[in-house]
Amino acid sequence: MSQSEKVTLYRRKPTTSPKVSPHSGATISDLSGALVFGCGYLGKSVAESLLVSGTRVWATTRNRGKAGQLSEAGFEPIIADWCEPTTLQDLPRVGRVLVAVSYDRTSSQSRRQSQVGGLANLLDKLHPTTQICYISTTGVYHQTDGSWIDESSPTSPQRAGGKAHLEAEACLTAASATGQRTILRLSGIYGPGRVPRAADVIAGKPIASMQEGYLNLIHVQDAAHAVIESWNTQPHSLYLVSDDQPVRRGDFYGEIAKQTKSPEPQFVIPESDSPKSARSESNKRIRNSRMKSDLIPTLRFPSYREGLAQTLAAATLDTKPTN
Repeated sequence: MSQSEKVTLYRRKPTTSPKVSPHSGATISDLSGALVFGCGYLGKSVAESLLVSGTRVWATTRNRGKAGQLSEAGFEPIIADWCEPTTLQDLPRVGRVLVAVSYDRTSSQSRRQSQVGGLANLLDKLHPTTQICYISTTGVYHQTDGSWIDESSPTSPQRAGGKAHLEAEACLTAASATGQRTILRLSGIYGPGRVPRAADVIAGKPIASMQEGYLNLIHVQDAAHAVIESWNTQPHSLYLVSDDQPVRRGDFYGEIAKQTKSPEPQFVIPESDSPKSARSESNKRIRNSRMKSDLIPTLRFPSYREGLAQTLAAATLDTKPTN
């Protein structure tokens, strides 16, 4: 295998930009360390928490330009694309791995090729004793009648993302391993810089959504806490991660308006067959009893009200309206 085919590792240098490190052909081993495979919004929050605890953290990105940012944050960046197995050859051997890869819509790979095939490629390179936390979605549930959902509820996803995650979960479960494998099905993640349609409410832009259906949410800090706790020995391999209070869409956007002193939001019916229409059809309530029993008994942000109060006050609020 040529040098260009191997994963590119960087080492943090406080006063200079990160440089490509030469390869020795040996795999780095640190069983007390952690690999965040997919260092996006949630992955970065998990990596930061691990770093504070003194854990050595590797973090992957597909973007060479982002490697410098990860290095400056204190992580050890790896340029890797799980759809390209040759970039996975020199992944460090660590005790814990978070898999939190979002689908790249600009990719030439289909969602299934990426989310299922990519995960299979990664599992093939990880040591069988590795503890893995896989981030899935409550989008695997198809219910639209406002019913309560838990880990035992039937899954028959209608959207491509839910279908891909459900198949990826099966791939993870079927893989031969002795290390703990935990699946976290997350509700919608929000937090500083990421509040669904907050900019639209603040700008007085009509919300293209049904206002009666339920939203299920989890603050990014609570989601990161759930990930870290999942690496401890747990009695279950599947958890729904959501806050304590599913909220009707109209109430959620109304709370944004209230806290930002914006006009009461107005709603319009989304265009049929649009992504917004598909999202607005979702109407279920996520029960988090198992999560609270085993992972995090007390949430820092138990409902959208506390989460919005912290998030909307943050200087990093993203005010870009949605499309």
